[in-house]
Amino acid sequence: MLVRTCEVGPWPMNAYALVCPQTGVSALVDPGADPEHLLALLQGTQPVALILTHTHRDHIGALEEMRALLHVPLYAHPGPHANDLHLELDAHLHHDATLNIGEGQVRIYATPGHCADQVSLAVVGGEAILVGDTLFAGGPGRTWSARDFQTSLATLRTVVLPWPDTAHCYPGHGPSFRLGEVRPLIEQFLARQHPADFYGHAEW
Repeated sequence: MLVRTCEVGPWPMNAYALVCPQTGVSALVDPGADPEHLLALLQGTQPVALILTHTHRDHIGALEEMRALLHVPLYAHPGPHANDLHLELDAHLHHDATLNIGEGQVRIYATPGHCADQVSLAVVGGEAILVGDTLFAGGPGRTWSARDFQTSLATLRTVVLPWPDTAHCYPGHGPSFRLGEVRPLIEQFLARQHPADFYGHAEW
């Protein structure tokens, strides 16, 4: 499975296309903004799906435009979605399920903390994992309550760290990285005593 990426929006945010090289079938992940750039990302492929890693506004800003342009099913976690957003989904993404994209597959991991409906998408038989805002090279995704931060810690321990060091993590913002490059930092982060009421931005 090939991974294409482009930065969109004012923040900016990483949009992705997963492309099956055998069939040319593709899925667009996180249509945050700039539909013309998203269409360029899909050039030469046959889009069959729109996928959301989560529903924060910067990741879905061009969703309606792309649904109208592509006429393909929308896949996302069943929710609850961010800011009480109501989405008309064509299919739900559940933990440990798989989704076919041409002759390739991605495995779904529920990775909540930054957002209740956050999922990560791992290419089956490959190294790429689209992690959304689950984690970045410099730290975990921002949390919005102490409970969310504790959820994020649990996600790191039980879901992220079991991935292999060779996992190539593609985040929602910033550069990609190998999990092995940051594993010692994550382990040190998890070993710290964090204040019970802590949440917000954090660094490894």
